[in-house]
Amino acid sequence: MSFLKRLFGGGGGGTQTAEPTSAAPAKQVEHKGFLISATPYKADGQYQTCGVVSKEIDGVVKEHKFIRADRFAGLDDAVDISIKKGIQLVDEQGDRVFG
Repeated sequence: MSFLKRLFGGGGGGTQTAEPTSAAPAKQVEHKGFLISATPYKADGQYQTCGVVSKEIDGVVKEHKFIRADRFAGLDDAVDISIKKGIQLVDEQGDRVFG
C-alpha cells in the first residue's frame, strides 16, 4: 500500500520537490502590452516564484516562462513577487524576452 501512496502522492517519506504545472494562473496583469501570469508552485513546503510573460506578435502568441530561486511560505507573497519579476523582465527586455 505504501508504494501506491507514494506513486499517487499520498505517502510521506523523504523530501519532495514539485515541478510547475499547467494549472490556471494565480493572478494576471497587463503591462505595456504584455500579459504577465503568476504561476507559483509548491516545492519543499514553500511556494516557488514562477510565471509566464506572453504577448501576441503578428497574430502569434509568444510566451516566456520563468522560474526564480525565491521561495515563500505564503502563496500571496509568491504571487506578488512573480508578478514583479515578470514586470521587471518586460521593462528590461521588452520583446527580446522571446528571443
